[in-house]
Amino acid sequence: MTSDTALPVLVIGAGPIGLAAAAHLLERGLEPLVLEAGPSAATAVRSWSHVRLFSPWAEVVDPVAEKLLTPTGWTRPDGAAYPTGGDWAERYLQPLADALGDRVHYGVRVTGVARAGRDRIVDAGRDEQPFTVHVTRADGGEGRFLVRAVVDASGTWSTPNPLGADGLPALGERAAADRVSYRVPDLADPSVRARYAGRRTAVVGTGASAFTALAHLAALAKEEPGTHVVWVLRRGITGSTFGGGSTDQLPARGALGLAAKAAVEGGHASALTGFRTAAVERAADGRLTLVSEDGHRAEGLDEIVVLTGLRPDLSFLTELRLGLDDRLQAPVALAPLIDPNQHSCGTVYPHGANELAHPEKDVHLVGMKSYGRAPTFLAMTGYEQVRSVAAALAGDHEAAARVELTLPETGVCGGAGLYDEPAGDQGGCCGSAAAPEPITLGSAPVGGSCSAGGGC
Repeated sequence: MTSDTALPVLVIGAGPIGLAAAAHLLERGLEPLVLEAGPSAATAVRSWSHVRLFSPWAEVVDPVAEKLLTPTGWTRPDGAAYPTGGDWAERYLQPLADALGDRVHYGVRVTGVARAGRDRIVDAGRDEQPFTVHVTRADGGEGRFLVRAVVDASGTWSTPNPLGADGLPALGERAAADRVSYRVPDLADPSVRARYAGRRTAVVGTGASAFTALAHLAALAKEEPGTHVVWVLRRGITGSTFGGGSTDQLPARGALGLAAKAAVEGGHASALTGFRTAAVERAADGRLTLVSEDGHRAEGLDEIVVLTGLRPDLSFLTELRLGLDDRLQAPVALAPLIDPNQHSCGTVYPHGANELAHPEKDVHLVGMKSYGRAPTFLAMTGYEQVRSVAAALAGDHEAAARVELTLPETGVCGGAGLYDEPAGDQGGCCGSAAAPEPITLGSAPVGGSCSAGGGC
């Protein structure tokens, strides 16, 4: 059998963190093998190419990746400017993938990872065995090969949370799939604009993506008669609902919250607070009704945009011994640092290989996937993660243990305290209401910087 030292390190996903991981591994003298299910680099990022990041270029370019790019003639964008997802993909991520050359393979989906010759039950000689990786290719073919370590940077974009407040699809949600979207609509696309113009749309969620959709649709309501937005929140609205505002050290992220607040104080839509969806019903005229767990109804909806967060796909890792928190599905040591039940607005401590370790040696979940269901991930956090992981895989444990990142104050509320406690008992963040409460929403500029899925 081939020795482990001659085998590559598998990197799952050619997104921002996966490509950065490959660059750091190369710098450490390790050979990366990057497998991307999509047809190009940054497939997930390209799907929200119309959305502007709330981090500037200076914070979304990995320093080691830049060193790899510089000899190719690549020009670094203005560090103070805010890229869209499309900018990020075309001006940085695809050039980085190109610089990595044939180490990046497209149209290859990882369907399983295990220890060679060992299912998850077997102890004997486990750590001495390489990993076997099963894949399917775009042409339907299958493959299997060996790697020395696994860095899973596949993200969470493919598995959005459902509409149901209990974490499961609401009754009728699947049947209404033709009218339900889980992405921020691109209203610059004429076909998408036609879907929402002059119609009544529910936006469900309270994170950056929901703020973005709310602002875009409220602006559309100013231009297109009959357009109406219903903002559906599971909790109440307090001053902290909208994040850090002018005190946020990521100014564009603070501005996004302020834009949502301005929408609340305007007049083009309504909102329901304390509304936890249990079912979607379709009327005889084809319009939809949301039904809450306590029987309240939001009727006469044409479209529903569900932006309630994302979750990791762990289905292809079932033969590995992962140590995951039972709530967040994040690594056990990392979960207390990012738990939205405990952390609302403040700094997430920078972390690396030690916090990302699992009982299965040489397996690391990084990037958005490492956060499980927690929503507060930043690209610069992922770059620090893979710097540390690459050092650990190269045997430089001193470098792996160092912290080489200072994060900005998040200013973002991820939900504090017990879910149903009054706002006064939650550190001033995200209180709940006894029953749905209608309020008024207004319009906001469409061009505000933001992130899709909490990624930047």
